Amino acid sequence: MTSRNSEFFESHNRPHAAQNKQRIVVKVGSSLLASAEHLKPRYAFMHGLISDIAELQQRGFEVVLASSGSVALGLNSLQADVESAGVQDKQAAAACGQPILLNAYKQIALENGCDIAQVLVTLDDLEERRRFLNTKNTVHRLLEYGVLPIVNENDTVTTEEIRVGDNDRLAAKVAQMIQAQHLIILTCVDGLYDRDPSEPGAQLVETVEDVSEYLAVTSGTSQLGSGGMLTKMQAANMAQNAGCTTLISRGILDRPISSVLAGERPHTRCVAKSTPSSSWTIWLTDRLQMAGSLVLKQAAADALETSDHGISCRDVLSLHSDFQKADVLHIYDEQGVERARGLSNLSSDEARLIAQNPDRSVKELLGYQTAGRLVNHNNLVLLEDHHLPWEQPDNPLRVITPLMNPRSAQ
Repeated sequence: MTSRNSEFFESHNRPHAAQNKQRIVVKVGSSLLASAEHLKPRYAFMHGLISDIAELQQRGFEVVLASSGSVALGLNSLQADVESAGVQDKQAAAACGQPILLNAYKQIALENGCDIAQVLVTLDDLEERRRFLNTKNTVHRLLEYGVLPIVNENDTVTTEEIRVGDNDRLAAKVAQMIQAQHLIILTCVDGLYDRDPSEPGAQLVETVEDVSEYLAVTSGTSQLGSGGMLTKMQAANMAQNAGCTTLISRGILDRPISSVLAGERPHTRCVAKSTPSSSWTIWLTDRLQMAGSLVLKQAAADALETSDHGISCRDVLSLHSDFQKADVLHIYDEQGVERARGLSNLSSDEARLIAQNPDRSVKELLGYQTAGRLVNHNNLVLLEDHHLPWEQPDNPLRVITPLMNPRSAQ
């Protein structure tokens, strides 16, 4: 048992610990919950998982389970297979599989003296601020009552364009939401390797400070799941920024969670930042999907670090994708480097009107009075080294160009 992880349990057993309960988010993938051959629940693993969670709850820990599996378990009802299933097939499979999954969890939970609740979320529930807070309040109340929240994306109503896409990052978002101390990702391997685990000489990476150093070795997904090691590294980065340590390990039958927390078996530990970002900064920077982006003039981008004026429409060279007021924008310089993320005061159509008509008043253009600033300084967060940047979008069909009127470009 490693001393660092054993301290996690020892500190929780101290008298003051009841006042500051430790919170754990556990993410389990489809390949652990459903057999790839028969697409049936893997009851032995589920029994070990819920039994371990019940034991942790009895010791005073608060646990949230982010569980995949509904699509995989519902494919049999449609007589469909993983390879040929389209979006609508997966939506229908999720509707069939969710009762199967929850019924299995419910029965096993009752055997272990605990209760569960289903929390189905969509991308908007996690990205739109008001809905995010509503979801947060629900999860907090369930934890107060000692109920195990089982969180999953609502695959029945989501499409490829409006879905989170993987439960690794969804789990990280939940860990941020409840200010968890640990995110446990259970998978089919012992953790992150320095190369493909099937290659000779592959070594387990035991500790990760900077996840960006390992992105090149994270390709590939499981047969049933939608995520691979890349999404696990993205999730770990999100958790790090919130002061949450991520542990990635194999999903075994006996004590799959507590044995990792105690350091009793191989795993990868992604170390949390010593000084976590504020909840507002985390919400602005750790996005699950890009709503829109813009490219700034290089001088304006370079001035972001010292200026308190935010971003003017006339600083913008181009807008990528259509966006609405209050969407979070990814902000790039002319070199394609992502410099910041910020909350938009305007829609893309409004920003374009202002930028292309510098001689007309904002009130005349929009029909209401506003400063015409695209992003206010207090709604702008500069990206630091510990944030994973997004690549600049390069799809010309969704680029609104040029923004700059020849008169204003001078």
